[in-house]
Amino acid sequence: MNDETQQRVVIALAASISFVLTRQVTHRFIRVPERRGIKDDVLEAVLKGGTTAVSTVVASVIVRRLLRGRR
Repeated sequence: MNDETQQRVVIALAASISFVLTRQVTHRFIRVPERRGIKDDVLEAVLKGGTTAVSTVVASVIVRRLLRGRR
């Protein structure tokens, strides 16, 4: 698998993992009040950013391990 294809697989897998993680984490930690404040927005942004970063690393590790098994 060439680098471009590998990068596309990592991006697709990371997006999938991020979608699942973000949904679970935000529903667990964010309580939607009647009026949202800046604190709620910051918390949501930090949680979503963190889950996106984690999912990218996890996807990269998964793809690298799959490729190592093929060689």
